Amino acid sequence: MTIIKYVIAVIVSLPMAASLLATEAPLVSIQTQDDFFNSIRKHCGKSYEGKVTVDNAAGGSFANKKLIMHVRKCTDNQLQVPFHVGDDASRTWIITKTGSGLSLKHDHRQKDGSNDKSTMYGGHTNDAGWAEMQSFPADQYSKELFVDQGIPQSIGNTWQMYIYPEKFTYRLIRQGREFRVDFDVTKPISTPVTPWGYD
Repeated sequence: MTIIKYVIAVIVSLPMAASLLATEAPLVSIQTQDDFFNSIRKHCGKSYEGKVTVDNAAGGSFANKKLIMHVRKCTDNQLQVPFHVGDDASRTWIITKTGSGLSLKHDHRQKDGSNDKSTMYGGHTNDAGWAEMQSFPADQYSKELFVDQGIPQSIGNTWQMYIYPEKFTYRLIRQGREFRVDFDVTKPISTPVTPWGYD
């Protein structure tokens, strides 16, 4: 084989080798985030009822509605947790291991399964957090989405999730705003309907 042919063969094979390495390499993570992820994953297949414990906005749309979280689908790297508000099955929380931390996305759908105009907003951890709690400050996609939708105050959003043996908490905070739902994870309830847009 001539030197030129050898060089060409090496160049052609590099993307394939890189692809193989990428698929075989384990997804790195840190212990606190693994523990947090696994603590939620232990509830896979179960559903729990919650209640709003903090909401400092007037006329909250979640008031007097049954709130259910369902740890519906779990893989080694992703958790899908629908959040039902009364008859509204449009919301699914998606927690994903990214290799540089954890991502939280809010998948919002219309009843026909199509994407809501406000969907896949969320954030990414920027520190180790704790085994019991992780924070997700709004990412750039979310900030641009909020500005486009005329709610620039939301660019300061940070979502937090807490998991303890007795309780799971979903919390939203920003300057002047706090919203919190607590779920009793000691009392599983019946599985709710399939979230909109999912099989």
